[in-house]
Amino acid sequence: MAKIALKVDVDTLLGTQVGTPNLAKLFAELGVGATFLFSLGPDHTGWALKRVFRPGFLKKVSRTSVVEHYGIKTLLYGVLLPAPDIGKRAANEMRAVDQAGHETGIHTWDHVYWQDNVHQRDASWTRQQMQKAYDRFIEIFGHPPVTHGAAGWQMNLAALEQIDAWGMLYASDGRSAPNLVPYRIAFGQQKSKHVQYPTTLPTFDELIGIDGTDAFGAAQQILAMTQSNPNDQVFTLHAELEGQKLLPAFRKLLLGWLEQGHELVTMGVLHRSWAATGQLDKIATEQFKYGSIANRSGELMVQASTSTDF
Repeated sequence: MAKIALKVDVDTLLGTQVGTPNLAKLFAELGVGATFLFSLGPDHTGWALKRVFRPGFLKKVSRTSVVEHYGIKTLLYGVLLPAPDIGKRAANEMRAVDQAGHETGIHTWDHVYWQDNVHQRDASWTRQQMQKAYDRFIEIFGHPPVTHGAAGWQMNLAALEQIDAWGMLYASDGRSAPNLVPYRIAFGQQKSKHVQYPTTLPTFDELIGIDGTDAFGAAQQILAMTQSNPNDQVFTLHAELEGQKLLPAFRKLLLGWLEQGHELVTMGVLHRSWAATGQLDKIATEQFKYGSIANRSGELMVQASTSTDF
């Protein structure tokens, strides 16, 4: 069947210290690899409370039980509690997944700060934030990161250009409709050297609570999308969700994919499989675009050639 790349977004200190080891244990049990993308600086999760006025945010919070998944302490970081430095406090947990053979890359320096600002900020601010993450990554792992996956799927052109400047060959910064179609980003008359592999499948938190769907129901919906589907996919999960309360449902999803005959891989394995076919020489170059995703508040980076109604 197809390859399904597992992209783990790690947003918080809790997700790094608890969710990440839980996921690593599950992946070891099933013999699969994943790409872990880390938030490497301060955990300002509490700052996200200002999104209460964003259309759709309160509805999502009520559906996915944010307090239950993140805990009161995490939701107070940067508000009533000091923001802990994730890279300093949880370096051992990060290195453990790297040493276990999983792929590791950059999610962001400061998750909430990036997600709420990057769309409006200039190239100087963008490069500064990204360089902090890059330097901390090398400090922790002792080698450069090979890939990038944006916090909240929020990017700008300067950020995409920085991925090229770092020499990364592939990234997964945006969203697209189901069935993977890799592409390059247009930089004026030029095109990016790196290839974008957008997230193609809905996330658990986009399905839970819709028409009464619970976590196991969400897993079944995703499995229905990949049943007898020969196309590669990218699935994004979160260490704070699937690595904790949603772990049993996520385990069911992984077992279902293996039963369907899919190969569960890292972003790097996915990229090399496309490169080996020679198809990357023929993929489209597309304009950077923002759009909306069903059951997710706000706008985010989407693939320009696909409908945003997914």
